[in-house]
Amino acid sequence: MKRGQLYAFVTGIFFLTLSILGFIPQLQHPVNAVEIHNGLGIKLGYLFGLFPTTPVLNTVYAIVGILGLVSSIGLGGARFYGRGLFQFFAVLGFLGTLEPTNTFFGFMPLFGSNTVLYGLMSIVSFYFGFIDPPGLLEIAAQPPENAIGLDNSITE
Repeated sequence: MKRGQLYAFVTGIFFLTLSILGFIPQLQHPVNAVEIHNGLGIKLGYLFGLFPTTPVLNTVYAIVGILGLVSSIGLGGARFYGRGLFQFFAVLGFLGTLEPTNTFFGFMPLFGSNTVLYGLMSIVSFYFGFIDPPGLLEIAAQPPENAIGLDNSITE
């Protein structure tokens, strides 16, 4: 398993776990608090008292986690996942810094520590999606295990 595949796998496990934990009300402090953001009353909880969360955001995390697990199967899929995750979290992080869109129109809380999480995930995803060498040169330099050796010299 290459580093990009390992990144996709670990990221998938992380977000799937974050999604499952977000649906457990005992881990949210306060539970179902109603906050006013941009004139909208939003019913949300804070996972571990740190990450604002809603069922819609937990569902998005579950989708990101499942896609990470599926894309970790192949190296090309893992790099594509890293590139997509970079773009997705860069947009969410940017929207979280703007006052009118920091709640994604009342559906997902993108503010606070979520913005920091999205920024860090975007930076790491940029590395694994665009910069990390896939290791294909090492693979191409080794002959296949079942290859037949060819002798180019003509002997008579």
